[in-house]
Amino acid sequence: MNPQKIEQAVTLICDQGCVRIRMLIQLLETGAAIQETTELDEAERQAVLAELKSIMAVYDLRK
Repeated sequence: MNPQKIEQAVTLICDQGCVRIRMLIQLLETGAAIQETTELDEAERQAVLAELKSIMAVYDLRK
């Protein structure tokens, strides 16, 4: 697993805003392929998903 690739994918996704992040989380949960993670293996995609969920959980607490 390449942490740098995971970080890059998370950054690309987060730059798109909360609405897009939530949509991509749903897609990743279903196993759908998304452009931002095409270069990642399954473990890396799951790490991106976990990181996005963690980020959004913190964001939701701030609302």
